[in-house]
Order: sequence, then structure tokens, then C-alpha cells
Amino acid sequence: MLARFEWRSRRPRILQPANRPSGSRKLFFALGIFPLLLWLAYHYLVQPDWLRQLPPIFNELLILLESAAVLTVAFITAVITIRTVRQNQVSAGTVTVETLYALNPGAFERYVAALFRRRGYTVRVRGRSGDHGVDLELTRADDRRAIVQCKRYRNPIGPDIVRELFGTMIHEGAHHAFLVTTAEVSPAAREWAANKPMTLIDGANLIDIANSLQGSP
Repeated sequence: MLARFEWRSRRPRILQPANRPSGSRKLFFALGIFPLLLWLAYHYLVQPDWLRQLPPIFNELLILLESAAVLTVAFITAVITIRTVRQNQVSAGTVTVETLYALNPGAFERYVAALFRRRGYTVRVRGRSGDHGVDLELTRADDRRAIVQCKRYRNPIGPDIVRELFGTMIHEGAHHAFLVTTAEVSPAAREWAANKPMTLIDGANLIDIANSLQGSP
């Protein structure tokens, strides 16, 4: 059986901020903002004759479409900026339950995966449909396996979720199961998991774990 996950046995390196924009962000800027700016410059700076000759109804419609496009791009840019700031805050060490909850599910799984890697586990991210609730698969140096379920929740975790994870662990043939959540874990859930090869990490514990890793070389 896998031993309980001892996060504090050694101090891994701090997570580094992901400052480079993702491929989807690059695509948005390349296919969204840049063409729109080119069109607006062409329309209002160049002012081609064919646009001035359009009937008034078409000019009004064009202005409405341009306004909608500008508002849409501004909204998406704001969302991307806020999400990037929050992810960089988490990566840089300004970790709270709210900053973790603000991550999208995939980013939260990758954050948890990074913490496990710092503890010496080999981690495979499996969080996709058809994986029976297994978000991460861990392997120790002795080839024993554990599974991790990441829950970005606000409401307390009840025993039903823990029972389901235990069943998944048996089905997967794993030696241990971890539940990592931003929420609280109810006393009933902890009681059910007692004396089983399971580790339940709630939001408060996760923040304590993450902050304990700050400042390490």
C-alpha cells in the first residue's frame, strides 16, 4: 500500500509562472484583434470610395457590426487577461482558495499535477471523458500506482464522492487514491475514508501545502 503522501518531507522548487501565451490566445490575437484593427484602419483612415457610395442602410449596418465586433473582442480580451493574471498569481505563489477556484478545470489539474511531480511522482494527466473520474495517474519509483481526482468545488465533499473514488481505485487496480479539492471535506466523508488507502486534501490543506513550497530553491 502506498504510504500517505508526505508533502513536507522535502522542499521542491517553486512553480514557475506561465508567462507565454497559449496557442489559443495567440490564435485569438492573430485571427481576432489584428484583422479587426486592419479593417477599422481601412474603413476610417483610408475611407475608400466604395464604402462612401454604399446606401445609408448598409453603412448603419456596417457600423453596428463593427461596434459588436469591438465589444466582443474587448470582452474576450478582458476574460483572457483576468484568467492569465489569476494563473500567474497561482504560479508565482499568491495562492488562495479563490485563485485556485478561478482556474479552469484543466489548469487546476495541471497545477495539482505539478505539485505531485515536485514530490517525486511520475504524473500522467488523464482528465478527459471516458477516464472514469481519474484526473491524474501517479507512479512511484517502485512502480506502485495511485490515482488522483481533482474537484474544483465550492460545496463540501460528501461520502458519496469518496465512495465513488474508492470504487474507481479498486477498478483501476491502484494502491492509493487522492482526492484534491478546493472545497471542504465533510466529517462523514473523512470518517468513511478512515483506515482506507485514501488521502483527502481539502482547500485549506491544499493552500497550506502550496504555500509551504514557496521560497524553495
